[in-house]
Amino acid sequence: MTGDRQPLSPATAEFDHRDRAWRVDRIAKVLVFGGGISAIVFIGGILVFILTQGLEFACSRLDWLTFFTSIEWRPTDKPPTYGALALLVGTGCITGIAMVLAVPLSFGAAVYIGEFARGRQREWLKILIELLAAIPSVVWGFIGVRVMGPWMRDTFHLAFDRNILNAGVILGLMAAPIMTTIAEDALKAVPEAFREAAEALGATRWQVVRKVVLPHARPGLSAAVLLGIGRAFGETIAVLMASGHAIHIPTSLFDPARAVTATIAAELGETARGSDHYQALFVLGVLLFAITFVINLIADRIVRGMRRRR
Repeated sequence: MTGDRQPLSPATAEFDHRDRAWRVDRIAKVLVFGGGISAIVFIGGILVFILTQGLEFACSRLDWLTFFTSIEWRPTDKPPTYGALALLVGTGCITGIAMVLAVPLSFGAAVYIGEFARGRQREWLKILIELLAAIPSVVWGFIGVRVMGPWMRDTFHLAFDRNILNAGVILGLMAAPIMTTIAEDALKAVPEAFREAAEALGATRWQVVRKVVLPHARPGLSAAVLLGIGRAFGETIAVLMASGHAIHIPTSLFDPARAVTATIAAELGETARGSDHYQALFVLGVLLFAITFVINLIADRIVRGMRRRR
């Protein structure tokens, strides 16, 4: 019939197929580019927001010497005092304790999962670690308040059960699953030929791990530690619940302390918008943003530098 559609010639059909493939490829490139650039846009937007909220106070009325050298954070006094030294020291102490616990736990788990566990055991361990990483921070905070704190108080005969050791242990348990995942990926990236060559020379399994796998995975392991530090620096609710929230320089593991993030979370809702106190909290936010940015930048530089030396 004359109204029937004529079949396309092979050359025309091939051209039409290539045209559709080109369009799909262009759309995919635009979507991927948009997804990649969105992270930069969001981070830039967050930085611009916190800068605009605290820049005027930081440039005109904040005493920077007092801010970095004083331990007195008293925004409601007359006149107010904004000293962040105790907050920075408390954050550093809690993060240090967390890393002392998290690094051996995460590296040990990563080595066992990547080098010794096999089959179904490896899969179950990886699932359990991912489940640990998915536990909300407020749940970890309750563990610190209801389990870890009373145990420390009864064991060490303490007057207070919320201190930097409690917060550090909880924070270390929170950071360990993420660090384990990154470290296990770094171990997996070591070529299998390296392991086979070492075993061919008579090395035991542990010797292969210690002398071949770990040295070659050092860039990824270093990045895991630094990203874990960044994760610990940015944690809020669990630290607020378990640290004791006291503003002073801790002198022992059982002293309470206050972190920068906990200060922002506890005080921001009680301040008048646009007040000096409100803007001082955003200055703390800028400082925290800068610290985590530097930590991630150092991690990236370490990884790139070690890759070039290879």
